[in-house]
This record gives sequence, structure tokens and C-alpha cells, in this order.
Amino acid sequence: MSMRTLPLLFLNLGGEMLYILDQRLRAQSIPGEKARKDEWTDVDRKRVMNDIISAMFKKSFVEELFKPQDLYSKKALRTVYDRLAHTSIMRLNQASMDKLYDLMTMAFKYQVLLCPRPRDILLVTFNHLDAIKDFISDSPGILNQVDETFRQLIETYNCLSDGEFQLIRQTLLIFFQDMHIRVSIFLKDKVQNSNGRFVLPISGPVPWGTEVPGLIRIFNHKGVEVKRAEFTTAGNYSTPQREGSFELYGDRVLKLGTNMYSVTRPVETHMSGSSKNLASQAKENIVPNPLAKEELNFLARLLGGLDIQKPAGGETGFRLNLFTTDEEEEHAAQTRPEELSYKVINIEATQEPGRRAELSRILGELEVAEPRPGSAEKGEDLLALMDGL
Repeated sequence: MSMRTLPLLFLNLGGEMLYILDQRLRAQSIPGEKARKDEWTDVDRKRVMNDIISAMFKKSFVEELFKPQDLYSKKALRTVYDRLAHTSIMRLNQASMDKLYDLMTMAFKYQVLLCPRPRDILLVTFNHLDAIKDFISDSPGILNQVDETFRQLIETYNCLSDGEFQLIRQTLLIFFQDMHIRVSIFLKDKVQNSNGRFVLPISGPVPWGTEVPGLIRIFNHKGVEVKRAEFTTAGNYSTPQREGSFELYGDRVLKLGTNMYSVTRPVETHMSGSSKNLASQAKENIVPNPLAKEELNFLARLLGGLDIQKPAGGETGFRLNLFTTDEEEEHAAQTRPEELSYKVINIEATQEPGRRAELSRILGELEVAEPRPGSAEKGEDLLALMDGL
């Protein structure tokens, strides 16, 4: 596995999260002069986006993120996004957070699968960062944070070989391989089957630097071409006009990673049959994980810079529902497979007293509390995350 995959995974999933939140906040916002105290306004939307992006690109957070390291478990990464989503006044309950994470992961999985070249994963990342910069264009301080991360990406990844990018792509595909959640946008566009698996196109532009298939050249031992043969292909291929820009500013050419929610349309997620079967088999391994302490220490460092926003004075946290109605959200929470609910990261602590106490302390801080049952008031049925960090 590549030790350079985590920043690309985090930034691209984070970009998808921001696309979804922006779309839902816009859909639920009320004009400021008409809004009640417990309703969203466009000012609230901008505040949420600014708070989350500021936390996401905080210098200390990015420094930890860019340290060479293996990918951690899906539950550990999900915990980071739980915390990140709640660094603002916005609150999501368990069902909405599940849906948000499903949409994020399936969108980026699709983008990784469709990348013409492994190196183009970097262009997908740049598309996400370009869009994030548009979200905070009127906040120069936060914009500078994003630009610094942009420069660090260019410095870290532009010099990597094609082989290293292929290893990064394989690491990402291994991470996503058992995730087959159906998304309404993909189903309607016929790019996803009813079993949650994606349909890959057999036509379109070939990767930059390659030729349209259909010609075989045969060379002799001296490297001189001696024969040609043509063959018919099943697809309709074309040569790309130019390569996307890998600089801070420029035309990325590749459209993967741009905001597919810019045109408002409802988005639903559904568990496919294969995913349900996998979920039922996804019991935690009772064998102690030798990387448990390292993973927890990673989370403690990474999350240390993400403070949950405390409402000031009499202000309540604003609840965001990613479903059409509260009833749909409640139904999703009741029907969600228990194995897919990310409640507590359970790690068997070592018997050494000092380390055991340290792991217990971190575990206590990483516990995710259940939403309060029967609460409908805005800010009440919230996801309480990691008090003390």
C-alpha cells in the first residue's frame, strides 16, 4: 500500500462532503427576513461552510495529514468526518451522517474508477480544491489556508512517478472495494447497476500521452518497424486535445471531481443486496490489532485540531436533515444495518497498565453518543462526538 494515499483520500472525500452540505443547506435555507430563529438562512450556510473549511485546512491538521502513513480503517476515517462535520453550528444525526458518508465515498470511488491515468487522481483533487476556493472566495484568511494546502499537494505529488501513482490508485481501490451503495444520481444516469456496481464506459478520450487503439506495430530486433496490422475496436475513442494543468491555477480539462450537485436534484442512497450480505459478515475481528495504538494516536493527533463548535449564548445548534422528510430520516435510522453504524471504536487494550490507561483515555474521547430518541427540536437529536478533544 502507498504511504502517500491518505491526503488525497481525505481531501477528495472532504470536497464531496462540502458539495453535498452546500446543496442541502441551499435547499433548506429561508430568506433572512422571513426565517424563524430555528431555520437556516444563507448567512448560516456561509458560516457553516467557512467553519468546516477552516477546520479542514487548519495548518496543524494538514501537517499531520501529510505525514507518510498507511491508510487506517474505515471506522477511523469515518470518525474524522463525523468530527469535521460538527466543527460548525450544524448538527447531523446518525442517519443523516450515514447518508452523507455513503454519498461521499461512492462519488469518489466512481471518480477513481474513471480516472484515465493514475496521475489524474491529482487533477480530481485539484478540481475539488478549486471548488472549495469558490465556496470561501470572500474569506481571504481561509482562502490562504486552502492555497497553502494546494502548494503542499503540488510539492508532494507532482514529482511522483507513474508507478507511485498507480500504487496510490490501487490503495484507494482496495479501500473502496467492498462498498456497493446505490446512489439515485448514478442510477438515473445509468452509470451504476442495481447491485451498486459501476458501469465503466468503453468509449471516449484515451489517456493523455496514449494513442487511439486499433493499430498494431511490429518491430524487428533493431527496433525498426517492419509491419502494421489494424483491428476493429468495440468503442469509439478520441485523442484528448490537451493535458490538464497540475499548477495552482489552470484548466484541469478533466471534469471528474467537479460539483455534480450544482443542478439541484434529490439524492438517495440504498444498500444493495451484496452490501447487506457483506455488512452482516463484517463483525469486528476479536484478534487484537497490532496497529491499534498507532491508529488511536493518529486519531488523537489528527482530531486534536478539530474543535466542535459550541453555540454561543442562547444559540442552538442547527440540525441539517439530508433526507426529504424527518420521517424518511427516522426510517433510515431504524433500517440501517447495525454493522454499518459507527458508534464506538473498540480496541482491545494491552495489559501493560500505563498503555492500557492511555488507550482507555483516548477511547473514551472517541466515543460517539447515540442521538437522543424522540427529539425533533432543532439542535436536540444531535450527534455528540468526542467530548474533551
